[in-house]
Amino acid sequence: MELSVDPAAATPPFEQIRSQIADRARSGELPTGLRLPTVRALAEQLGVAAGTVARAYRELEADGVVETHGRRGTLIAATGDTGHRLAAAAAAEYAERARRLGVPLADALAAAQTALRLAYGEPDRQG
Repeated sequence: MELSVDPAAATPPFEQIRSQIADRARSGELPTGLRLPTVRALAEQLGVAAGTVARAYRELEADGVVETHGRRGTLIAATGDTGHRLAAAAAAEYAERARRLGVPLADALAAAQTALRLAYGEPDRQG
């Protein structure tokens, strides 16, 4: 598995690793069940600290992209609708919290739209 880290980039190394693996898993380039290198092996290959790779793997696991199975290692998960399912769960949590806080529906929707536009790098279309 060929990955690269640009130490001069504004994006932190763990995020560079996480996004490359996530993108390749989503595209099918990294097939379901593929065993990823150990944290130490990938860290050595990329010339980064083991903690950097460990953080990338933790975030990938939290996003449902990989699964860690002890001695079997870290494997590409069967993503299918995992991303959609996790996004829907996060949206439901946000909606419930906004309701409990007494935020009006229109304000909660506006806050979510602004956050999504920022996350996706789109300009806010206010006004």
